[in-house]
Amino acid sequence: MSDSSPPYVARLADWTDDRAAIRRVRETVFVVEQAVDPELEWDDRDATCVHVIVETPKRDAIATGRLEASGKIGRMAVLAAWRGRGVGAAVLDRLLAEAERRGIRDLYLHAQTHALDFYARHGFEAEGDEFDEAGIPHRLMRRRTARD
Repeated sequence: MSDSSPPYVARLADWTDDRAAIRRVRETVFVVEQAVDPELEWDDRDATCVHVIVETPKRDAIATGRLEASGKIGRMAVLAAWRGRGVGAAVLDRLLAEAERRGIRDLYLHAQTHALDFYARHGFEAEGDEFDEAGIPHRLMRRRTARD
């Protein structure tokens, strides 16, 4: 790894093999830090989603996110110690690349309002009014890519 390389790697995850690590990150961020009800955090869509996991060289999971076949990006979570270091962008960039590879052109997400600027820097535009999801204010955001 060169000096300019980040101290982490974002890769596509395998839900079966990486489930425990993904769950640890999401549990820490959503259930513990943000007090999201575990019943709301865990759903049956995980098994069918594309997941990205970010790991340190020691293979410690530090972030995750998922892409649904519908084009919904969600469950973006970065451990507190790693925020502000490009980790969230690495997750999102990998999810966007995978969506492109799969031909998913219309992407959307439910952004926590504090993260609107982050998603806007990645081409997402807010739509509609603020709404509550799991006790946290959110806005719908969409990103449309040009069709070939």
